[in-house]
Amino acid sequence: MENNKPDLENYLRGIVAEKTVQSYLYTINHFLKTNPKAKRYQYKDIVKHMDKVSQKQSNVQYRIRILSAIKKYYDYLVMYGYRNDHPCRKLNIKIKGNQTIQVQDLFNSTEMQLLMERENRYKHLDVRNNVLISLLIYQGLASDEIARLALKDVDLDNGTVYIKGSANLNKRTLELVPKQIILFHNYINETRPALLRGSSDKFILTKLGQPIVVNSIHAMIEPLRGIFPDRKLNPQTIRMSVICNWLNEKNIPLERVQELAGHKWPGTTEKYIKVNSSHQRELINRYFPNVNL
Repeated sequence: MENNKPDLENYLRGIVAEKTVQSYLYTINHFLKTNPKAKRYQYKDIVKHMDKVSQKQSNVQYRIRILSAIKKYYDYLVMYGYRNDHPCRKLNIKIKGNQTIQVQDLFNSTEMQLLMERENRYKHLDVRNNVLISLLIYQGLASDEIARLALKDVDLDNGTVYIKGSANLNKRTLELVPKQIILFHNYINETRPALLRGSSDKFILTKLGQPIVVNSIHAMIEPLRGIFPDRKLNPQTIRMSVICNWLNEKNIPLERVQELAGHKWPGTTEKYIKVNSSHQRELINRYFPNVNL
């Protein structure tokens, strides 16, 4: 290796126990031997490799150990400048299976824009509701993520909103769309102070000035169901629709959609791909054939 840079074995000795070092080295050496171009691998290449591993070995813990060793190899490459990106940092083995999503029942982007046209008797609630709905239809946030948002999580100077992580979803920083900037500015400087009773650091408040809760978010969407009387409209199906549209309308790469949605496993994101051609079926079967990743 280059001067002043430890070799892989010494790097591992600095971060894991000796027994684990030998296990990782064995796995990494086998990975490099069977994948001679691994140093330049991208996300899909690692997924494809783990698919081969899963076909040979059904034991989940075994597959987790394999992936952990591979991640350490790329950690090393990034740490010492051999590459600038980590191709599989967010890749994890999912233990439980996923339910099939009926993507044809979800809402397209045009349909979701209709949700922003709802009117309320009170101006302040119009602004508050549009802020909340915009977080659903543009950032695809889950109800509990909206309820946990703090005022400090919204950065209008940089046009971003920070989403805290949870047991089910990863933390992430998402960009606001241009039309949200003015909307959020008005809410923060006029609407929210008018709603606030006492003190609270939460971003979204109820009409009584208290932090909004998940049930209140669902209740707020309930009157909008009349727009789509034959379909299931709630915060969950709105989020599912956003993820589906990122993949199928905007053609955003799967690994990027996984980050935007906060999914811990790529297989969760992959469920939203619409299979409408033999070519798409081939791609899905190639990279995700019966593997819970």
